[in-house]
Amino acid sequence: MPELPIPWPLLIPIFLLAGLRVANQYQRAVVFRLGRLRGIKGPGLYWLIPLVEWQRLVDIRTITRSVEKQETITKDNVPVKITVVIWYAIVDPVKSVVDVLDVEGSVIQVALTSLRNIIGRHTLDDVLKEQERLGVAMRQVIDSATEPWGVKVTRVEMRNVEIPESMQRAMAQEAEALREKRARIIKAEAELEAAQKLKEAAGLIMENPAGLELRRMQMITEVGAEQNTTTIIMMPSEFVSMAGAVAGWAKGATPVLPKDGG
Repeated sequence: MPELPIPWPLLIPIFLLAGLRVANQYQRAVVFRLGRLRGIKGPGLYWLIPLVEWQRLVDIRTITRSVEKQETITKDNVPVKITVVIWYAIVDPVKSVVDVLDVEGSVIQVALTSLRNIIGRHTLDDVLKEQERLGVAMRQVIDSATEPWGVKVTRVEMRNVEIPESMQRAMAQEAEALREKRARIIKAEAELEAAQKLKEAAGLIMENPAGLELRRMQMITEVGAEQNTTTIIMMPSEFVSMAGAVAGWAKGATPVLPKDGG
């Protein structure tokens, strides 16, 4: 049987329905007409001329990309492996479609180049201690390079920094030496402070000798409170001084012997 031709009145609604398009809230459609840029459509429902206009959907949400681990050399010639995470968003859909072929790949390549350049200008200590500051500097460099493509880089972070095992051992030894140095300095400062306090206490006791006797009585009380088996007898300082004087006199005295026939 011969096919029935489509009535001409039905072609009009088919033509209209064929051009309907829908873009989500986070999408924008870059529209071309016969190869020439016509503008941006969306979000929502819009219409394109079938067979004459075509579109390229662009996602304008923030995109997170992890740059694969890169090995580079610091300013002090230490090889390091760094993983970088980039957050960026397309703010100009037209530029991201017209001015660059692969916007995502281009951003990643710029990030790799910037990473090597920035790490090469800093020492290993800066890379380990100033990661946030280096991330800000890297973001500024990447953002300035990707701005002509309609891309805004919002954040860059170094997720992981790996250094050679030999360097890790050297850093551990250095950290241990620094901790030992601080411990010795603290101990010396404590001894100096204790010596100064003892000097002040000795001066107070010399001004009032009765203070020494009170201190001795306090020591006896403390020893008794600890329930020790050792008994300590404290002698007043006058007895000690008198005993020393008697011993000295006894050594210097000449014995008197009785005379014969006396």
